[in-house]
Amino acid sequence: MTSQVIAELENRIRMRKLWLEYGKVYDPGKPNEPGVYPWQKEFHDAGATHPERLMIAANRVGKTNSAAAETAIHLTGEYPPWWRGKRFDHPTRGWTGAERTEDSKDVVQVALLGPAGAHGTGWIPGSRIFKVTYRQAGVTEVVDSIYVKHKTGGLSHLTLKTYQQEAKGWRGAKLHFVWLDEECKQDIYTEAQTRVLDENGVVFMTFTPLLGPTAVVRHFMDGGPGIYMKNVSWDDAPHLNEEEKQRLMASYPAHERETRARGTPMLGTGAVFPISDDAISCDPFEIPKYFRRINGIDFGIDHPAAGAFLAFDMDSETCYVYDCYKAPGETPIYHAAAMKKHGKWIPNAWPHDGLQRDKGTGKRLKDLYREHGLFMTREHAQMDRDDKQRQAVEPGVIEMYEWMRTGRFKVFSNLGQWFEEKRLYHRREGKIVPEVDDILSATRYAFVMRRFARTEPPATIPKPKIKGPILGRRG
Repeated sequence: MTSQVIAELENRIRMRKLWLEYGKVYDPGKPNEPGVYPWQKEFHDAGATHPERLMIAANRVGKTNSAAAETAIHLTGEYPPWWRGKRFDHPTRGWTGAERTEDSKDVVQVALLGPAGAHGTGWIPGSRIFKVTYRQAGVTEVVDSIYVKHKTGGLSHLTLKTYQQEAKGWRGAKLHFVWLDEECKQDIYTEAQTRVLDENGVVFMTFTPLLGPTAVVRHFMDGGPGIYMKNVSWDDAPHLNEEEKQRLMASYPAHERETRARGTPMLGTGAVFPISDDAISCDPFEIPKYFRRINGIDFGIDHPAAGAFLAFDMDSETCYVYDCYKAPGETPIYHAAAMKKHGKWIPNAWPHDGLQRDKGTGKRLKDLYREHGLFMTREHAQMDRDDKQRQAVEPGVIEMYEWMRTGRFKVFSNLGQWFEEKRLYHRREGKIVPEVDDILSATRYAFVMRRFARTEPPATIPKPKIKGPILGRRG
């Protein structure tokens, strides 16, 4: 072995927990091997373009570990090979926030350092811990600051703070990052944002939204430039088995179960689809050839492109969402290939913005996709009606909800991204907020254009042309 390889192996040994659990992406085919879950990678990678991130998550999925790992990575400068998120190429200054002193000691401090007497067993490797200082807080062994050796030389500095200090205790410093564990008040969050402005830094939060749609939660749900929110449920955590999930569910009060199991804010009348995931979820099955199919595509002009794959059972007049897709920053040829995965013969419904011209080629977006072999419907997605509401969002959403309530709209239970968007889809002052809705929009395009859905043609018969409604005048 070369000296460089030996040095890297020795470094990984010293990094222990950080390299073992965060050195590679989790492989579902090797469930016993550690690795970063896809949703964790997505959350971290979003930091490259989103200075503000929130992970609202169910209990026990690993949200604190995710944030503690990112904190350790920024402090040490040891970015794993898969990392596409925010990077600092120099020692950093950061703060953490916890609700109380006890929470800072028992949760944040333990996650970063390990338990008392075993510092170096947490996410910050022991070989990188230069010094730990303590403060008097009426509780013994409460860490105030951690000094960490950065890979480029010099020391990173982390201060552990609490919300008990109120907003005035969160002023003055220029920071590279702030990790807020559990929800804080709006004024503290605003101060945290201010602390990272000069250094072009990041703020990331992790909590279970038991307080409902507070000002901070609404800030993220309503979205905007540089704002990112990730919802994580028990279904996204392979380390939780079904028996453990059932035990945990039974231990929570009934009104908290949906939030604690799925990380869903208690939106009440603010939810666009106020129906439980279980009510519309079904086990995946092989789609019969006699089901009629249609896809929906959202082009993603200034947001991730997305697709939804729908099948209709004509006997029971039931809609099944059997697959979905979402990817940012890719080209039409990439998205077109993804939309053909279940068959080139399936029609693809597209939105009105498909008539816009591509800046590079001057061609309409829907024509670009057609040139890449995607079977596009002849007209953009719209209701089968003759009034001004045919292109509106609300009528299609209302009809989808009617089908959900009557048991005629089902979603395969393995489509985590679809359910994540459904949980966060909400209204503000009565109007639907068009944020984190890429897959749902694609679903709606396909749903309202279901009259163009088709069955798979026999191999010896040419592809049928799109014509005629299949479900009467509805939708």
